[in-house]
Parts: sequence; structure tokens; C-alpha cells
Amino acid sequence: MELELRYRAPDFGLEPEPIPLSILYADDDLVVIDKPAGMVVHPAPGHPTGTLVHALLYHFGDRLLALSDTTRPGIVHRLDKGTTGVILAAMTDQAHTALQRQFAERTVLKHYDALVYGRPAQPRGSIDTPLGRDRNDRKKISVNTGQPRDARTDWKQQEAFPGLTLLRVRPRTGRTHQIRAHMAHLRHPLVGDELYAGRQWKGIPERGVRSALARFGRPALHARSIEFDHPTSGERLRFEAPLPADLEQLLALLRHWRERDSRPSGDDRA
Repeated sequence: MELELRYRAPDFGLEPEPIPLSILYADDDLVVIDKPAGMVVHPAPGHPTGTLVHALLYHFGDRLLALSDTTRPGIVHRLDKGTTGVILAAMTDQAHTALQRQFAERTVLKHYDALVYGRPAQPRGSIDTPLGRDRNDRKKISVNTGQPRDARTDWKQQEAFPGLTLLRVRPRTGRTHQIRAHMAHLRHPLVGDELYAGRQWKGIPERGVRSALARFGRPALHARSIEFDHPTSGERLRFEAPLPADLEQLLALLRHWRERDSRPSGDDRA
């Protein structure tokens, strides 16, 4: 059924759009969203419509119109277009300031699930390597940069597959493409990340798995959880988003492949 617009177009030119949102939590100060793949967080060149901001204006327009930021109302932090999972938005200027301060002071705790190529030599580790815009490819973030900014990423192995590993990742800093760039620097780029991984799926021997990896059209990165202090009450809050269906399906295929190949020879069970 087509949704009916609830609010007039804001004076600053952004039009509310009836885009469904998966809302994990909402109160007078903030809202927690489970962002789908393909959604850009705020308007930018090439993405003037269809963003999270446009969706928020539809669902919470009367409150967002009161915010002082008229270009990215409510936005506190960002996720890449292809990344799924938890993201916060502020409903008041006071909440916006308080949440941004927590991000700046690095007291916000975030964990991601990342499916990468290969298997790290150790079950857990950290990479503390500055990142910035790549000298040779302006689309990329890398260590090959003239403007390095400190960046640290912690990771640990969650599940291993032939030629692939599911990691739980904690970014200690919040640089653009940080997880994607750091994993690529470690030579374990994310599945589906054409910018940093290229076509590494070609090296997977199992035809069905290889085909599934080739079709996975986004970086296999999911913002699993976020933990922060409520901007008004000070209560420590934690929210978690389940894995999206496309990543769940890919992991199910990988588990089936792993279990099939681990069976003793002669085991012909279906």
C-alpha cells in the first residue's frame, strides 16, 4: 500500500519521502535505525534523494524541522551506502551535540560483522595505521596518503570457512572506509567490495560458492551493535541489529560447503 506523506517540504529544500524504516528504538531525544543496504545516509552529489535524511523527514519531520542543521538534520554519524546495521539520529540539537561529543571522545562502542577473504594468521589482532585519501585513486582511502589521520581497528575471528573468515570488528576511530581500508591493507579485503577487493571470488574453487560471492553486490559489512550514553538520562544503552538476509544466506551457503567438505570420505549423505 502506498504511504501518504505526512509533512510539507522543509524550507531548506529537502523533501520528505515515504521510505520505510526499521526503527529499533525511539524517544524524544534520539532514534536508532537498522539501515538497509543501498541507502545513503544524507544527500550528496549523485544521491540527491532516497537517503536516510529523506526517510527521517517523513517519519519525524515535525521534530527535525526544529533542528539547526538544515542540510543533514539528525545525522550524528554515517555508514557507507552498502553497509547495513545500527545507526543513530538525534531528535534535538542538545542530543545531537551530546552524541557527537561522545563520538569525538571515542566513548561510543561499535561492533561490526565483516566477511573477508583469506584467514588472518592470528585469531585476533589490531591494526593501528593512519589512513587518508589515496594518492593515486581519489575514490579510495588507504595508507598511501599525503594526509594521514590516526586510525585503529580491532578484530577477532568469529567463524572460519575455506578461503574466507567472518570477523567481529571494533573500530576505535571513525575514519571514512576505515574497516574496508584496514582489512584491504591486511590483505583480507571484504567480500563484495569491488573498490578494495576486486574479483577475489575468482580464487574460490567451489563453483556454487564462487558464483554466490560474485553476485554479492556490496561490501559484506554489518554494523552489529552500538553502545553509548543516553544524551539526557546518561543511561548506558546498547542496541543490536540482526544480520541482513543476503549475508545470512551467504553464510548459510558457506557453512554447508564447509560441513560437506569436512565429512569423511565415503560419507554420501545428502
